[in-house]
Amino acid sequence: MAGCRGSLCCCCRWCCCCGERETRTPEELTILGETQEEEDEILPRKDYESLDYDRCINDPYLEVLETMDNKKGRRYEAVKWMMVFAIGVCTGLVGLLVDFFVRLFTQLKFGVVQTSVEEYSQKGYLALSLLELLGFNLTFVFLASLLVLIEPVAAGSGIPEIKCYLNGVKVPGIVRLRTLLCKVFGVLFSVAGGLFVGKEGPMIHSGAVVGAGLPQFQSISLRKIQFNFPYFRSDRDKRDFVSAGAAAGVAAAFGAPIGGTLFSLEEGSSFWNQGLTWKVLFCSMSATFTLNFFRSGIQFGSWGSFQLPGLLNFGEFKCSDSDKKCHLWTAMDLGFFVVMGVIGGLLGATFNCLNKRLAKYRMRNVHPKPKLVRVLESLLVSLVTTVVVFVASMVLGECRQMSSSSQVGNGSFQLQVTSEDVNSSIKTFFCPNDTYNDMATLFFNPQESAILQLFHQDGTFSPITLGLFFVLYFLLACWTYGISVPSGLFVPSLLCGAAFGRLVANVLKSYIGLGHIYSGTFALIGASAFLGGVVRMTISLTVILIESTNEITYGLPIMVTLMVAKWTGDFFNKGIYDIHVGLRGVPLLEWETEMEMDKLRASDIMEPNLTYVYPHTRIQSLVSILRTTVHHAFPVVTENRGNEKEFMKGNQLISNNIKFKKSSILTRAGEQRKRSQSMKSYPSSELRNMCDEHVASEEPSEKEDLLQQMLERRYTPYPNLYPDQSPSEDWTMEERFRPLTFHGLILRSQLVTLLVRGVCYSESQSSASQPRLSYAEMAEDYPRYPDIHDLDLTLLNPRMIVDVTPYMNPSPFTVSPNTHVSQVFNLFRTMGLRHLPVVNAVGEIVGIITRHNLTSEFLQARLRQHYQTL
Repeated sequence: MAGCRGSLCCCCRWCCCCGERETRTPEELTILGETQEEEDEILPRKDYESLDYDRCINDPYLEVLETMDNKKGRRYEAVKWMMVFAIGVCTGLVGLLVDFFVRLFTQLKFGVVQTSVEEYSQKGYLALSLLELLGFNLTFVFLASLLVLIEPVAAGSGIPEIKCYLNGVKVPGIVRLRTLLCKVFGVLFSVAGGLFVGKEGPMIHSGAVVGAGLPQFQSISLRKIQFNFPYFRSDRDKRDFVSAGAAAGVAAAFGAPIGGTLFSLEEGSSFWNQGLTWKVLFCSMSATFTLNFFRSGIQFGSWGSFQLPGLLNFGEFKCSDSDKKCHLWTAMDLGFFVVMGVIGGLLGATFNCLNKRLAKYRMRNVHPKPKLVRVLESLLVSLVTTVVVFVASMVLGECRQMSSSSQVGNGSFQLQVTSEDVNSSIKTFFCPNDTYNDMATLFFNPQESAILQLFHQDGTFSPITLGLFFVLYFLLACWTYGISVPSGLFVPSLLCGAAFGRLVANVLKSYIGLGHIYSGTFALIGASAFLGGVVRMTISLTVILIESTNEITYGLPIMVTLMVAKWTGDFFNKGIYDIHVGLRGVPLLEWETEMEMDKLRASDIMEPNLTYVYPHTRIQSLVSILRTTVHHAFPVVTENRGNEKEFMKGNQLISNNIKFKKSSILTRAGEQRKRSQSMKSYPSSELRNMCDEHVASEEPSEKEDLLQQMLERRYTPYPNLYPDQSPSEDWTMEERFRPLTFHGLILRSQLVTLLVRGVCYSESQSSASQPRLSYAEMAEDYPRYPDIHDLDLTLLNPRMIVDVTPYMNPSPFTVSPNTHVSQVFNLFRTMGLRHLPVVNAVGEIVGIITRHNLTSEFLQARLRQHYQTL
């Protein structure tokens, strides 16, 4: 990995986060999931749970399939399309709510303060205007912080958490209704409070929550909201709807439905198909046009005109008709764009480096303290930001001459000006007629208006003003991202980068003499370079920016700039969202493993110490296993004994397990016999003798004797374990790793559901007398299944037996111990797996792989251990 690169990263020496340091040893495998020393990386935590994206093909699910026909299948698909449309519409309405109140509060605040400035400036009482501005901002930020105290997951943009969810990690509370309410109203107050945050990032989180909750027709936060809606009761369906909701959030924020679809694909969704692509795109279109319809009608009274496609509108980029030499960009400009991409990558890496250091400081010194400290930190940031904005607007600005075009306006820029009755886009604080205060125009405006000024203002901005604005905004935005308020990073990054790009254009025009340069293009490229250097997105961000500008000719320069910025930034550290994912210790899986990881095999990374259950197990054993372990799935196995007849005579429980194993082997023997007869192929070594010598039909008793002889010949005796005993730490190594025949997987939630509903039989009864649960009954408690620790043991007879075979997944994905890590990784990630059993050539389970065994940190540690054993 790369180390710190000298002076290229100004904060490398201070925070040591420009590169990843290789200091861990194989012994650190024992502490994966814990925080290391103060300056070291945070390792993935083991308490994060994966989503169940893979279908559990058990008996209740097969019963549902038996009742399905083409008509029901089309009905199910139609309901899914209606849900996708509803998610898009609701996400658009959420964006409308946020935009309306942010605009209302901002106009009220700036209207009052601007009037106060004009009135008190002549009397020398500007301090009173500052106090008024502080009163507005501190009140709004205080309300936003209180909402985050109610639901801490609502802090930040939510994009790292949604990225984890789409990657297959279940982040607690991330898609709850209470989170949505706190997020929406919190970002409304934090943006209106003048913090350097955006509302576009939280829109993505809000859309994802709408996608997760709307198809469920119930709420954990409001338990009375519950309808009998039998569809979409699985993580698989829920994750698809979350993908659609996140894409709808991007589409509503930027008016970019195609960019939203690509965002869901690029930023985490590991499982994707053509049908899901169409649904996500349809959802994004629904969100875009819902928001566009209502915003256009409310602001202009022209219902159905569709003039405002997203919350952030870049306006129309075009040269003046009178300037024949003007071009949006030329081939010669590409060289400048590449250099700007490099600088943007360096600035983004520096931003991420500083923000990571601040986040670690907050984790050690702010979060462990009472929650009031977080509120005080937010108020401190608001106080400093307000003072800087006010003082810079009043003192540091220069009076610049207005151009004729800026007074008349063109295209969408004039639309933006006339749409704000009180808060005009150009500020003339302390400047004579026909001039404007350039610093106040940038600072004393909503961020979207400042971006439009940098993109479309034909008047000049002083290079000193642009430089000061960039430095102040850069530092304050870096400090702000991570405090306990809902906050987005897209708009602050765009505004900071636009100032950088406009500064470059001024330098090239004024000092180098390149008169053909269009300043708006360089502002856009600067915004793209800085945003790309911070977030490190390429495909989706390119399309989002092209759709936001509505100018396809910008496709090539934007794409080149983003690629260069990403490559430059990746040389030093990760993107800001990946950094915050790592700080939370989430076991995120990348798109693919490094090439050298293929030196490892499944047997090198699997967990060999298994906790398992038997096909027929006593309740006391199940309760003991569930209460003493934190595993979310258990292999269903039978033991390989050499003297099974002796155990079958005196114990009905063991007899049932042995009979299940024999029936399984008998089924395999029949399959091998069919192969040998129809395909003239040899059966496996385990059953070759049986198929060769006994092709003709035999009596059941003779078959059983043959199977028993085969078992005695095939398996060697191991220490005995009665199925009514739970795994013990007192086992010897031989007992713990005895050969176990693998039959399937059963989830913790399924076992708890069986116990809660009393699915069991007594030892004097047949297993056929056990009650059967339907698929709807198994999924009734989704997504909040009962906890084993809340189970009332007095209602259970510990000697009763549970037959888990109808409810286990008998055909999960499995791999061989010799499978290379790259194959294991691709199978696990692309199929959205939660557990991957490792089964040898004779059907014995030898280990299990979860996402924690496939994280980069775990693989690196295993690889170092592999090198040491060579």
